Formats: sequence, structure tokens, C-alpha cells
Amino acid sequence: MSSILSVSQLNKYISLKLGSDVKLKGLTVRGELSEFKIHYKSGHAYFVLKDSTSKIKGVMFSRSVQKLGFMPQSGMSLICSGNLEVYEPQGVYQMIATELIPAGIGAKFMQLNALKQKLSEMGVFAEERKKKLPELPKKIAVVTSLNGAALQDVLNIMRRRYPAGEIEIFPAQVQGDTAPATIAAALDKADRSGADVVILTRGGGSFEDLMPFNTEEVALAVSACRTPVISAVGHETDTTLADHAADMRAPTPSAAAELCAPTTEIMLGALDSLKQRLDNSFLQLISDKEDAVGSLSGVITRYDPRAEISRKKDMLDSLCKDMSRSMLAVISRKQNKLENISGSLKALDPLSVLDRGYTITLKNGQPVTGADDIDIGDDIVIRFKDFSAEAKITAITDV
Repeated sequence: MSSILSVSQLNKYISLKLGSDVKLKGLTVRGELSEFKIHYKSGHAYFVLKDSTSKIKGVMFSRSVQKLGFMPQSGMSLICSGNLEVYEPQGVYQMIATELIPAGIGAKFMQLNALKQKLSEMGVFAEERKKKLPELPKKIAVVTSLNGAALQDVLNIMRRRYPAGEIEIFPAQVQGDTAPATIAAALDKADRSGADVVILTRGGGSFEDLMPFNTEEVALAVSACRTPVISAVGHETDTTLADHAADMRAPTPSAAAELCAPTTEIMLGALDSLKQRLDNSFLQLISDKEDAVGSLSGVITRYDPRAEISRKKDMLDSLCKDMSRSMLAVISRKQNKLENISGSLKALDPLSVLDRGYTITLKNGQPVTGADDIDIGDDIVIRFKDFSAEAKITAITDV
């Protein structure tokens, strides 16, 4: 009798057997999709694939769900790629899907994947080349159709949240065979317009509708932009090559506009930053002016006329003092000389003898110095110290 297995042991054995079968790795199964749902917390997708007689459960983990280029709908005919595994707790086998492709456009998906791989190897999707979005864009360029709802969504958000931002629209076809060329041309114009950020957008649509944004021409045009590019193409679950090449992907046109519209916190932070820069600039200007004034003060001090005037004044005061001393010395000498001369003159002054009791005899106002100067009968004047007397010559006698 064979050994008795537990349910867990049996499921474990089946899991090991299936897991070791290389034919159950990398399976591709075609079937109709039903019961498709995405868990709101984990992001994993759960579904059932069926045909006319059988069905199989499937699960796609969130990292693979995020790479889907479309939103799967129940009733769609899909090609599911993945591995077959056993979910031991419930004893069921299921497809662990890595890729879901609409059956009718499987070839296009294969081509798209090949192009995606090529562009990835070229570095078009490299994270290191992606540019940071500006916090306060002054000008926003929008590349889209003039007639699409996406444009109105962007404009409505910008008017409501960031009316200060300047919007410039660069029209392009967003559907059809000629659309890639017009999108690439519009991106080039937008990149050269002086905009701070570019929004590339269109509304939702089928896989075929979004094909212009899955072309090499558009992906390279996005990658070539020097201006940061936000791609918002299709619905949230739609992912195009343009999204991968862009610096930022937005799930909707409105979300792209919100990325360009700064929040109140950013605006207040920017105002604080500008105020700080203004304060710093003002303080630096004052410091520079103070330095300039200090330098000029030094020059003025060196060439200040008051200093020269003070120096000249000191010289003048010194000269005045010297001149005053010299003049006093000259006056003193002259005064002494005058006194000496005065003394000499006084000694020679004929009137000075009058002090000693002598007199002076005058005839007609002239001194009488000898007998020859007078005659008997002449009138004369005798000058004393304090008075004079008139007399007449009555006799002339030799002494």
C-alpha cells in the first residue's frame, strides 16, 4: 500500500512536478478574458481565460500591470504570456501572466516591444537623462490637437490653479498615419519657444488610436527636447513610448497640468526664497556702498582741503608770530635809536639851555650870536624858559 499524503504534501508535489516542466515556462495562451479586476490595494490583476470548453485562472502582479499599454476588458480576446504555477494553499493551478496582448493586434504588439527594446538600448528611456520639472514655470508649451478635450482639460486646470502661467499651444495631429511627423515638428517648435516645460497630451483611445505616440519618430523627438517634457497620453493605464521617453509621465491631461501648477506651499516657498534673495541683495548692496564710501572717505581724507588749510594756517600763524617778533625787534631797535638821537638832539637843542637859567636873544626872530648882529637902538626879544621879554639895545660892550 502506498504511503498516505497530506493535502499540503500532495499540492507541494504537484507544484514541484509542474515547476520542473520546462514546457510550462514561457507559455503563450489565447483565450477570452473574463472576471478581470485589479485589487485596489496591491495593484495585482486577477482574471480568467476561457474558450468554448475550458477556463483557467490567471494573476498578473502589479509591476507587470503597470506596464500594460491598454486597459483589459472582460470579453476581449487576449494572448497571455507567462508561467503555469500551482497555488498550493487552494490547490489550483493558474497562469502567472507577464504580458497580455489583444489577440487581434498581437503582431503590432510584438513590433512595439521590439521598438521599445531598441530605444531602450539607445538610452532614450534612461533615467539619468531625465530632466527635473521647474517648480515655477513662467511659460508652458502644450503640444496637442486644437479640437481635443485634452487641451480644454489642461487650460481649465491652469486657469483655476495657476493663472500666472503663460500658455502657448503648438497644434499637432494626434491620430492617423501623418500624426507622428506633425507631433515631432510641434515638439521641436515648442522646445525652441523659450518655454520652461512642454506638455505632450491627447485623450484616451484604442491601441490603434495611440499608435502615433508609439513610433520611433515621436519617441526620439521627445528625447531630443532640451526642455523638460511631460507626457499625458490616453488614460491612466495607457503607456506609450512617448511616456517612457518623457521626463515625467502623467496619467491624464489634467494631471499633467497639475504638475505644472505649483502648490500653495511651493508658491509661498518661492516667495520666501525671493524675499531672502532680495534681502541678501539689499544687504550686499549696502555693504558694497559702505565699502565704496569708506574708500572714497580715505581718498577725501588724503585730499581734504581742510587739512591743507589747517597746515597753511599753522604756517601763517607761525609766520605772523615770526613777523610780529621781528617787527617788535625792529621797533625796539628803532625806538632805542630814536631815543639816542632824541637824546643827542635834546643835547643840541638851544632851548634846552633855558632849563639851566640861560636866555636866548632874538632879533627879528633870528638868534643874536655876535655884536655884528645888533645895533644900538634895535628892538630885541629875550627868551627865558617860561617867558620872554622885549628890550632895546642901549649900548654894546665887549666882554
